[in-house]
Amino acid sequence: MMNAMTMEVRNKIVCIRNKEVITDADVAELYGVETKRINEAVKNNADKFPADYMFTLTESETLDLRSKISTTKISSKSRARPKVFTEKGLYMLATILRSKTATNITFAIIETFAQVRYLKREIVSLHNEVDKEKQTSSL
Repeated sequence: MMNAMTMEVRNKIVCIRNKEVITDADVAELYGVETKRINEAVKNNADKFPADYMFTLTESETLDLRSKISTTKISSKSRARPKVFTEKGLYMLATILRSKTATNITFAIIETFAQVRYLKREIVSLHNEVDKEKQTSSL
């Protein structure tokens, strides 16, 4: 069963560049800090965030995300383009942010990404199932 925190994390995951990511503003909201605190942590530990851990959105990706996903917390007033964190980047961020809230959110992130991977495998399995009866009974 999915708890409220895991559901909250799941609602923040978006797909950009074929990767499941969470924006810096959404990460900040989950951790209960300002977005600039997340970005300061990244800036102070830049060597811990290679491109497959975190990347900055292009202007068109930012506009696209803002227009298509209303739940994403991207301010139109911000001068900086949003950063997004992959699952690996979120784990790395958890090693930097050390609070009780950060620990609880990290557990929820781990559980959520595990559930997303499981659901992807199930969908692929159902898609590849040739027996239509088995396919529909699994739904």
